[in-house]
Amino acid sequence: MIIQVWAWRRGRVKKIAKRVDRMAVILPFEKPFFQKFGIHVDYVGHPLIDAFEKRGVEIDSAIRNPQSAINRPVVGLVPGSRREEISNLLPVMIRAGEILKAEYPHIRFVLPLAETISLNWLLRFLKNTRLDIEIYHQGIYGALNPCHLAFVTSGTATLDAAIMNVPMVVIYKAKRLTYEVGKRVIKVPYLGLVNLVAGESVAPELIQDDVTPERLAMAGKNFLADNRLRQQTIVKLREVKENLGRGGASERTARIAVEMMGCSG
Repeated sequence: MIIQVWAWRRGRVKKIAKRVDRMAVILPFEKPFFQKFGIHVDYVGHPLIDAFEKRGVEIDSAIRNPQSAINRPVVGLVPGSRREEISNLLPVMIRAGEILKAEYPHIRFVLPLAETISLNWLLRFLKNTRLDIEIYHQGIYGALNPCHLAFVTSGTATLDAAIMNVPMVVIYKAKRLTYEVGKRVIKVPYLGLVNLVAGESVAPELIQDDVTPERLAMAGKNFLADNRLRQQTIVKLREVKENLGRGGASERTARIAVEMMGCSG
């Protein structure tokens, strides 16, 4: 497996090419990228597919019908798994939710509790809001199952939402210095993995100074108010899921290792 040098520090690729005999990658666009440098690359699929299938979640499209999106929409809040990003982004998500509630009075929210975060710490962000927010303890897939929409921090969680066929708004905000440095070295057209895998913008991205409650609420409202847009996006998200493979990433990687050791069976 290889680190994501396609996004930054591309100069390291030539060094990597001299040191590896074969490479297993988990994102479909990584294979052609590394092949350009003469590296023997195998796309093994993404392990998230195995995690999803292990959970045994069945996507319930019936509860996401167009009428419920208008009368009682459900929005997932996925602010990340680290305290810093949650502190930066969850208050923005909550305020955006309050803006949406003015137009959708019966709106409710689901917030998956990351394994890295304690419930007591998370609750401090909810004490001053009257939003109907359910904290979900059984993983992100179950949390997203009833959702018509999700606000998602840029990262792997955007692929989780894609696997669940949930239209999303992707947000990213870092410390100013981190952002300014990253802006100069990151060489990709999108920050959201869902868009990188799709090869196009299937989820709007709000980055740094654009991460405001007003803009987030407006981007979310576009999905809630426009069933056609929501359904078109779901079609694209299904394609993203297909592009992530059919499971068995670990087994394929293990077989590659066995082949390289000259073993059989």
